[in-house]
Amino acid sequence: MTTRKAQLEAEVRTLRDRVVGVTDIVVASVDGLLITAETDDTAEPESLAALTAATLNIARRAGHMTRRGGLQHTVSRFTDGYLVTHTLGEMALIGVLGDAGLDVARLHTEAQASAQRITTLLTAPVADAAAPAAGSAGRTDASGGAAR
Repeated sequence: MTTRKAQLEAEVRTLRDRVVGVTDIVVASVDGLLITAETDDTAEPESLAALTAATLNIARRAGHMTRRGGLQHTVSRFTDGYLVTHTLGEMALIGVLGDAGLDVARLHTEAQASAQRITTLLTAPVADAAAPAAGSAGRTDASGGAAR
């Protein structure tokens, strides 16, 4: 059985492999906490997650203030590459660091599909592994009290 963490890592790796120029990818909460990453030595994953979240939140605020609607993604272009952020609903994001050859159009296409799959993985209910098995000592009687 594949774990949710392994599925997230595989999805991020697939996105990285499918787009020319991608060097690093993080999935993080909107407050900058790292969920998973696929990075090389370009950036520390925790720092990239935090900076990407800050970029996203500033852009969201600008969109709200100017009444331009919900944010979909941001693109920051630098002399030697890009930082692209895609939203994963209201709670998470994908941050992509790319070199100067990043195929931004392809990234947007691929990231939309990845975003849907990652959002599903992040929001799917977790099976309750801590639930007691039938016949275990944690049973309750019909009134809700502990069975003896």
